[in-house]
Amino acid sequence: MHPSEVVMNPKQVFLSVLLFGVAGLLLFMYLQIWIEEHHTGRVEKKREQKATSGWGPVNYLQPVPRIMTREKIQEHINDKNFQFHMPEDPKEKKENLNSERSTRVLTETSHSQGEGPRLGKTTESPTIKLIEKHQGAKTLFKKLREMSWPLEVRPLNKSLVKDNKWRGTDATQEKRRAFLQEFCKKYGGVSHPQSHLFHMVSRIYVEDKHKILYCEVPKAGCSNWKRILMVLNGLAPSAYNISHDAVHYGKHLKKLDSFDLQGIYTRLNTYTKAVFVRDPMERLVSAFRDKFEHPNSYYHPVFGKAIIKKYRPNACEKALNNGSGVKFKEFVHYLLDSQRPVGMDIHWEKVSKLCYPCLINYDFVGKFETLEEDANYFLQLIGAPKELKFPNFKDRHSSDERTNAQVVRQYLKDLTRTERQLIYDFYYLDYLMFNYTTPFL
Repeated sequence: MHPSEVVMNPKQVFLSVLLFGVAGLLLFMYLQIWIEEHHTGRVEKKREQKATSGWGPVNYLQPVPRIMTREKIQEHINDKNFQFHMPEDPKEKKENLNSERSTRVLTETSHSQGEGPRLGKTTESPTIKLIEKHQGAKTLFKKLREMSWPLEVRPLNKSLVKDNKWRGTDATQEKRRAFLQEFCKKYGGVSHPQSHLFHMVSRIYVEDKHKILYCEVPKAGCSNWKRILMVLNGLAPSAYNISHDAVHYGKHLKKLDSFDLQGIYTRLNTYTKAVFVRDPMERLVSAFRDKFEHPNSYYHPVFGKAIIKKYRPNACEKALNNGSGVKFKEFVHYLLDSQRPVGMDIHWEKVSKLCYPCLINYDFVGKFETLEEDANYFLQLIGAPKELKFPNFKDRHSSDERTNAQVVRQYLKDLTRTERQLIYDFYYLDYLMFNYTTPFL
């Protein structure tokens, strides 16, 4: 039979059409899924780029708020209408050198631990629970979007302070608060901070009894501050009886990111928020001495080995194997290297990335240079027991001299002028926002 005479019967026609239809449907579904994934990827990439633009080298695990470049800030500093250096007290010493988990990015369907009403009923289907959880999260997000970012600085409640001896400390505190607020107003910018809210509050400790939020800045008295929080919370009778391990590894204290959205929202708006800072160069040297000049089962094998391997030519096998004996110059090379072999650590991370002071306006700004005075005044403000005083002992390596300006100068001698300048550039924002004098370079 000639091929032109072949006629398909209706059954064959139907099967052919059906097969073509199924093939077409499958192709359409595949294209739709591909387009959606491609579009979502582009959107997420744009969001990530937007969230991480700003303060220095970007780590995509640590989104940071947008802020003006150093050059733009410097232009404003030189403006005759705004003076950055405002001495806190003509009688007090100049605070200068001459004299620290992956980010949990918050989405609208995320569920966090902590307080707050449970979203969804256990008797409902998973679909119903998911919808209710989504709606509950959207409600909280609406509240967060309505918040004024940065959070407003509230007047300190000084009704519990009866002693006139705190007048000078109070005046200094008001100057610090006003200076930081003015800096952030001029140079800080906010773009949907709720997108990384849990990361922003991950270093903040919570003491509910006295309604305190304390942002931990390592090497600025944080160990003794955590002891104080434990005493205030009724976990210990005295700050002097709490060991270093209990402070840092006991997990007795809550962090703000352990609460749900409602818990975070409420505490940020009603609790007294405190941060204690330190001259950046002095804090850096203190961290180096603590972690690299004494035996350490974590920093030597994790950081020390990587630093020696990359920055020490012809390193001996012993040093490469145990990571001990890192030199300050090698540590500085690691710090300034944009391609550093191991990541940053909270002990030398910038305060601007630990506590977000231009997004979370702190009610109290203490300084390590006046630590006891500031801390004891803060305890008065929050109504702490009269007998509770801030401990003045050195947490570890008590026989070592405390890191001070003179000690720092000895370490800086090993660096070139360029290296010293680059360290200052690295901590530029911390120097500016907390009004520290430019170090001797």
